[in-house]
Parts: sequence; C-alpha cells; structure tokens
Amino acid sequence: MNERPPQYLKLKRHILRHINNGDWPPLSKVPSENELVSKFGISRMTVNRAMRELADAGMVTRTQGAGTFVAERKAESAMFEVRSIRDEIISRGQKHTVEILIRELVSARPVTARQFAMSTGTELYHSRLLHRADDEPLQLEDRFVNPVCAPDYLEIDFYKEIPHQYLMRTAPLQRIEHAIEAEAASKRLARLLAVEPGSPLLTLTRRTWSHDHVASYVRLSYPAGKFRFVGAFNAGDFKTS
Repeated sequence: MNERPPQYLKLKRHILRHINNGDWPPLSKVPSENELVSKFGISRMTVNRAMRELADAGMVTRTQGAGTFVAERKAESAMFEVRSIRDEIISRGQKHTVEILIRELVSARPVTARQFAMSTGTELYHSRLLHRADDEPLQLEDRFVNPVCAPDYLEIDFYKEIPHQYLMRTAPLQRIEHAIEAEAASKRLARLLAVEPGSPLLTLTRRTWSHDHVASYVRLSYPAGKFRFVGAFNAGDFKTS
C-alpha cells in the first residue's frame, strides 16, 4: 500500500501549484501561517517547515513582520553555451537596452596581456557596456578584444549590434574557456548594477579563441538576486583520467 505524503509536503505542493499556475504571481503575498494552519488543520511547526523549505529553494521570500511573498523569478543563462544577453532578455518577453560606458584603444596591462599571451603594452580594444532588462540593470560587460580578430570593433554601433553578435559574425568560435565566481559588489559595481555595496554578484570571466588567437576576454557581472546560471550535460560528454 502506498504511503500518504507528509502534511508539510502536501502544503508545499499546494503552494507550488498556485505559483506555477500563475495564481500567485511574483511578489504577491502568500497566506499567513495562521491562515494555513486554520485552512489545512495542521500544526504551525508543519507550516513553518514547508515555508522554510520553499524559501531555501528560492520560491518564496520571508520578511519578519511583513509575511511571506512569492519570489521573483531570476533570469537564467546557459552555463555551457555562449549566448547573446540581448537574445536571452528578449526571449523572456523583456525589453533589452544597452548603455555604452567605455569604448577605447588601450595598452594592455600585465594581467590583461597574459590573458591574450601578449606582451605588456600591446594594443587591445576595450569596451564596457551595461545591459538592462525592462530598464533594470542585469549585466555589466567589461571586454577586451584582439584587433587581429576583430579589426572594426570600435566602429560598430553597439546599440544595433552588441559585441557578442559582432564577434560571432567576425571571429568564429574555435575554443572557449570560462569560470564563474561569487564576489561582493564594490561601490562602483553597486552603483552601476543598482544594488547595495557588498551585495552578492555572480561574475563570469570568459576567453574565446578564433583562428588560433585569443579573440576576446570578457568579465560579465550580474546581481546574484536577479540571475542564475543553469546547465546540463550527459555523463558521456566528459572523460575522466
């Protein structure tokens, strides 16, 4: 005979059903613990466990004195793919806008030069762009580009064709290397991404190769509260040594 699911799990499923069906949209208030205790005839401890697990899973947020609310869905990016932030934002039904902060020719400093296997002082193109989704900052893109692979980079109208789109067109991918890390927002990053200083950020650094040259080195920073990376792979895709 099948065992009946525990009460806290039944309550979790009830709440998730309302969230996933759109009955309770993001930022809407979830019934209070007292209301759930009364409606389901279960203990406060059971309700608290269900809410705690939903909060840990990022489905709801709990604010002392205010109550429990449906969490905002985070934007997602594929961890193992190189995708356009413009396409990702538009695919979610949001408006993409970009602000050009820096576009310049620079002499590579030692740390940057090493990323390109070049000598310090070698000329590189540098751009810094802020991408917004529905006018809310979502990604700060700080990119260095090898002029050999993308000679017209500084002439591109980034309002019409963002760097990713241009590079995919002119410097076909040969190899990709990237890393993801968490960091605390500096005052500068906090101002640009509209978060409090010290807030958690997710940062992806990526190098791409084209025609046997490092074509681009980019640092992409996102507010952790608005974004997450997702990915899936088959075990057979990776070999162990």
